[in-house]
Amino acid sequence: MGPVPGISSESRAAVTASELPARASVVVVGGGVIGLSTAYHLARAGVPDVLLLERDELGSGSTCRAAGGVRAQFSDVVNIELGQRSLRTFETFEREFGQDIDLRQVGYLFLLDQPHQVEAFERNVVIQNELGVASRMIDAAEAKRLSPLIETKGLLAAAWSPHDGHCTPESVVLGYARAARGAGARLVRGCVVNGIVTDDSTITAVETSRGTVATDAVICAAGAWSGQVGNLAGVDLPVVPLRRQILTTEPMAGLDPHTPFTIDFSSSFYFHGEGPGLLLGMSDPDEEPGFRLGRSDAWLPRLGEAIEHRAPRIAEVGIAGGWAGLYEMTPDHNGLVGEATDVSRFLYAAGFSGHGFLMGPAIGEVMRDLYLGNRPVVDVSGLDVRRFADSTIRPELNIV
Repeated sequence: MGPVPGISSESRAAVTASELPARASVVVVGGGVIGLSTAYHLARAGVPDVLLLERDELGSGSTCRAAGGVRAQFSDVVNIELGQRSLRTFETFEREFGQDIDLRQVGYLFLLDQPHQVEAFERNVVIQNELGVASRMIDAAEAKRLSPLIETKGLLAAAWSPHDGHCTPESVVLGYARAARGAGARLVRGCVVNGIVTDDSTITAVETSRGTVATDAVICAAGAWSGQVGNLAGVDLPVVPLRRQILTTEPMAGLDPHTPFTIDFSSSFYFHGEGPGLLLGMSDPDEEPGFRLGRSDAWLPRLGEAIEHRAPRIAEVGIAGGWAGLYEMTPDHNGLVGEATDVSRFLYAAGFSGHGFLMGPAIGEVMRDLYLGNRPVVDVSGLDVRRFADSTIRPELNIV
């Protein structure tokens, strides 16, 4: 068949890509950074007919609503390794994928005002250093030099890692999407997964709003919606959606362009540079689980108190905008990564409790290895969902 008049080659490619194939070797559910990274690594490894399904637009779930932080400062070995490996990918992303992600390695700074916090972070830094992370404990005066906006009253110490920072999630999505397509994966947007068909605990097909695709493998990377996708296959994934809100400020005179990603650990208030202003946020202990994405003012008084206490100069700057996104919470704030035991070839990567974006590059490699039956680049056996059945959970402490 010859070219269709009036339709460019790029448009024809988009039309073809939007069509569902009759069969796929593996269906990735979810078009955020984890799903896209997974699709890319599978296709690049030579897996044929990789199909990714996204219910909306790529990155429109939690990925492009994230604060963009990237770091290796965690308390658990597997999270440190996942963060560290991903950070190396972010450092080379523009060269490898041809996409500028505006990576700013301005460092991560955790401000600590309780003795037990200092003790915990001191232990964490020892583990991080053993794994090659250049983190260290510093005093309040040095923290002030690094992050001039803070007030040091009550601070006992801080944990600092200079190679951490932040980048632009939307650009990471673009880079992975282009690379996944280039490697042969098919990415279909606007396609809702309604069912996962099994025959005697073996996956045979995925039912969608646009038709049925035969397959014998599904990888769930649906973020806050992963519990629902798991239910379709009879797999219990304890993922709970929790709204988190972010604000951006108007331009701030005299703002240090090297302002680190600064977190007041006791309050969870954080900020980092965003253009000529700041991006800031804080957890809300009164927030109830649910799929709410509208903005609310209920958390603002508590945020204002935290700002006045730890960075009062920020209170003088106007708010330019903001948005809400969903954390995908698990009971121990660690991700769920593995393969179901009761349903053949149902794999999952979800529940990263606010850290899915920064771990996405490494998790994509891990899911490739699990699908192919190879030893994963990072040992994620401790993240298997079965940990909740045998009481081997170990909560991640470095969360914001």
